[in-house]
Amino acid sequence: MLKKVDSSQLKVGMYIHDLSCDWMTHPFVRNRFLITSYDEIRKILNAGIHDVVIDSSKGLDVQDAPTVAEAQAATEREIVEIVAKAPVQTRVSLGEEMQRAVQIRHQASTLVRTVMQDARLGKAIELDQVQPVVQNITESILRNPGALVGLLRIKTKDDYTFLHSVSVCTLLVAFCRSRNMAADITQQAGLGGLLHDTGKALVPDAILNKPGPLTDEEFAIIKKHPEDGYNILKQTPEIGPIPLDITLHHHERRDGSGYPSKQADDQISELAQMAAIVDVYDAITADRCYHKGMSAAAALRKIYEWSKFHFNPQYAQEFMRCVGIYPVGTMVLLESGRLGVVVEPHETNLLAPKVNVFFHTKKNVYIKPETIDLSRGLGFGGGDKIVGHESPAKWNVDPMRFLTVAV
Repeated sequence: MLKKVDSSQLKVGMYIHDLSCDWMTHPFVRNRFLITSYDEIRKILNAGIHDVVIDSSKGLDVQDAPTVAEAQAATEREIVEIVAKAPVQTRVSLGEEMQRAVQIRHQASTLVRTVMQDARLGKAIELDQVQPVVQNITESILRNPGALVGLLRIKTKDDYTFLHSVSVCTLLVAFCRSRNMAADITQQAGLGGLLHDTGKALVPDAILNKPGPLTDEEFAIIKKHPEDGYNILKQTPEIGPIPLDITLHHHERRDGSGYPSKQADDQISELAQMAAIVDVYDAITADRCYHKGMSAAAALRKIYEWSKFHFNPQYAQEFMRCVGIYPVGTMVLLESGRLGVVVEPHETNLLAPKVNVFFHTKKNVYIKPETIDLSRGLGFGGGDKIVGHESPAKWNVDPMRFLTVAV
């Protein structure tokens, strides 16, 4: 049986099923293993891992610990209460913005690729090329945040490094906007998001794209990228303090377990704390060669759980409201058995978005695409509800094909 336990309860002889942390922060080659020494327990605690999932069928048990299902259900009830009511503002329709978003995504990922190549060659970053791209991303978010955010949910292992930077920029701009931050601050935050991983240009590709967990030595090399990126950006005289701060400190954690400076609590700036949440969210929702991406709901559950120690709880909750449980581009299963892709959040109820349905799971056939509004009743364009997320790979469908279906 899988149970969630506090790390302080760990004993030799327990079987770790999940370390409950993002894949780039734990010091173990494997995510699942039998604890055979107190040294392994110390490594877990020193890594800032506060709770884990154990498999009591493969090792010692903790009798009064909740099962994973019980813990998740309790957390999801709290998340629904936090996220359900959140205002959404759009100026244009998804279909109207989508074509521009496709161009911006390509432009931005190409730019990040160029920045990385220049950094490898020791060249300074040319801000006059970067700033217009950040401006384009910001304007797209202002028109309709769902278009670009939805497009950026799809990444391949070949373009992950570049699109991750574009996603962090986009999500950070949306996060700043949802918190009503000043336009100039938002622009600088977006610049920091786009450039935050520049230091990875100096990480060997064999480590960066390794199809499996890293060794201690490889992990130590990866952990140098915030300082490397900071030093690269400092070569550009006109770079501002906000992008430098985000680049250097986006892996810091409020309990002091992060890197490179082990800053804690309010030693970490507001924008670096926001960037940390965005960075982890995008990383754990993306498919990588060594793990499957989580659904938005599962990722928000992790962010919420980790906010007890790693993130500012207030910022975490505000980010959860910003992205919602069902962001645009999410494939969902409805109570009727139909599959659909979320195309538009409801203005006030994020649990009842508009969905383009295109496949019937009970009949295993494509159906005529139509848009349904889950906030409406039967006979009024609604009459259905979401019962869960679905993986496009499971059904071998491309939900992005149906993102802008109109009826």
